[in-house]
Amino acid sequence: MNTQHTRRNFFRLAGISTAVFAGCSTAADSSAPAALVPIAPAVKARLKSNLAMASYTLRKFPLDKCLEMTVRAGFKNIAFKDFHLAMDSTPEQIKLAAEKTKKAGLNLYGCGVVYMKSEAEVNRAFEYAKTAGMKVIIGVPEPDLLPLVDKKVKEYDIPVAIHNHGPGDKVYPTPAVIIDKVKTLDKRIGLCMDIGHTQRMGIDPADDAAKYADRLIDLHVKDVNAAEAKGSTIEIGRGVIHIPRFIRTLAKIDYKGMIAFEYEKDDSDPLPGLSESVGYIRGVIDAA
Repeated sequence: MNTQHTRRNFFRLAGISTAVFAGCSTAADSSAPAALVPIAPAVKARLKSNLAMASYTLRKFPLDKCLEMTVRAGFKNIAFKDFHLAMDSTPEQIKLAAEKTKKAGLNLYGCGVVYMKSEAEVNRAFEYAKTAGMKVIIGVPEPDLLPLVDKKVKEYDIPVAIHNHGPGDKVYPTPAVIIDKVKTLDKRIGLCMDIGHTQRMGIDPADDAAKYADRLIDLHVKDVNAAEAKGSTIEIGRGVIHIPRFIRTLAKIDYKGMIAFEYEKDDSDPLPGLSESVGYIRGVIDAA
C-alpha cells in the first residue's frame, strides 16, 4: 500500500469501490446485486470478539511479557506456541500457566502449531490441551497418524485444526490437500487456514474459506507482499490479500471460530505492526 493510502483514504476508497461494484452489471450477469448487504451488527460483534493472538507472534518474549503485550494489543483470546508453554511441561506447570493467562483476562483457547510425528506426540498433545482447558489443537500430524488423531478427537472432544504452510510444505501446502486427507475422518478434524500461506500458493483465501466452510475450525490471519512463494509477511492492509472480501466471506459462511493474528514480521518489536494490522481488520469489520 502506498503511504498516501491513509486510514481515511481506505474507508473513502472502500466506499467508492463498494458503490462501483454494487452498481456494475453485465449482459452475462444481469442478476448482479444492487448493493452489498451490510453484515449484521451481531455478526460484526462476534467477529471482533473472536480476534485472537497466535503467540508465535511474540516468540522472542517470555510468557509474562507475552500476556502483557497481548492485552495491550486489545485481544481477549490467545493460542500458545510452545515457546510460552513447552509441550513437555508437567501438569502442574500447564495448570499454572493457564491460571496466569486467565488472571490476565485472556481466554487460552488453543495451542499451536503443534507438530506430531509419533504416537507419543499425539497422545501428549491431547493431554496437554485437556490439562490447560484448551478448546482446539492447531496441529501438523503426520498423515499416517491421522487415524490415531481421529480416535483421540472422539475420545477427548478436542478438535484438531491442521495448518497449511504453503510453498515448500511437502505434506500440507494448501487447504485442499488437508481436506483430501481428512475428508473421511471426524468433522472435528479440519483446517487452521493460514491465509498468508494460502495466498502464497496463488489461491484467494476467501475462495477456500467458502469452499471448505464446514471444516474451517481456526484461522491464522496475516498479509503478504506477493502472491507467490517468495511473498513475506507485511502489515495487514499493505499486502495483496483482499481483506474486505475475506471478512465478508467469514460473515457469509457464519464462521464462529477464532481469527488469530500470526504476525511474523518485526519479531523483536512486533506491537506497532501488529496493532496496525488489528486496527485495519477492526476497521474493515466495522465498514462491512
